[in-house]
Amino acid sequence: MTKTFFIFGAGYSGRAIARELAGEAAFVAGTTRSADNAERLKAAGLAPHVFQGGGALSPDMEAVLAGTTHLVVSIAPDASGEPVLTAAHRTIATAMPALRWIGYLSTVGVYGDHGGAWVDETATCTPVSERSKQRLVAEAEWTQMGEKIGLPVAIIRLSGIYGPGRNAFRNLELGKARRIVKPGQVFNRIHVDDIAGATAHLARRFETGIFNVTDDAPCPPQDVVAHAAGLMGQAAPPEIAFEDADLSPMGRSFYGECKRVSNARLKATGYRMRHPDYRAALDAMWAEGRWRTEES
Repeated sequence: MTKTFFIFGAGYSGRAIARELAGEAAFVAGTTRSADNAERLKAAGLAPHVFQGGGALSPDMEAVLAGTTHLVVSIAPDASGEPVLTAAHRTIATAMPALRWIGYLSTVGVYGDHGGAWVDETATCTPVSERSKQRLVAEAEWTQMGEKIGLPVAIIRLSGIYGPGRNAFRNLELGKARRIVKPGQVFNRIHVDDIAGATAHLARRFETGIFNVTDDAPCPPQDVVAHAAGLMGQAAPPEIAFEDADLSPMGRSFYGECKRVSNARLKATGYRMRHPDYRAALDAMWAEGRWRTEES
């Protein structure tokens, strides 16, 4: 089967997925909110389309979607709903005859706070933030769409995203790194290479259901900064107590959730993590010099 992909939301993760598919997919298209980003999408191997959510799809997008075999959605919902389904529900349901698989990129934030306990895809979801509540609703809507049209839908729950251009090295270089300490707090992370690799893997296998795409080693956030500083040969920033950190409301909301997220189901499909933990990822990025920019 000739594979053609359409990525709604070709941002940081979407562009990485497109680069992963180079040489495998016959064609990859994706959306951006602004025509100013078109060249960046082209550099990642994507045919660009402007999509700002809601409203009707352009005739060009309709034509490309008609021949799409794999649909990836990486656009966050908002208070008005899931923007892709709002604009493309009819198209997906009735005008995509070649479609064989849908992947929806969500977040492990839908699990909410579990007091540091391990969670897997069967865990109860009690999201705390409004954005995570919206994600959980969107997950259900995409699952229902798959059932309606009889196609597999993979719900891909991502933990904290990092990679070239977005990492502790860059924060240290820019003087923005902080070691905020909240006793008992841990987070999972996921390198963008594994987002791309896992999404392509699930698409190849036409997997359906929920998959946590996350690393093997949830850990305190201050440890990541310290490890990066050590690799750079500089002193780590001083520790700051969580109570004294003066975080934004969004930043503080992240620390209101503590859990350890399992990736066992993803691994059971045969996927092998490229960066199983932050140490391996940072060591590799530093050794390769691949950390300053997304394209490096």
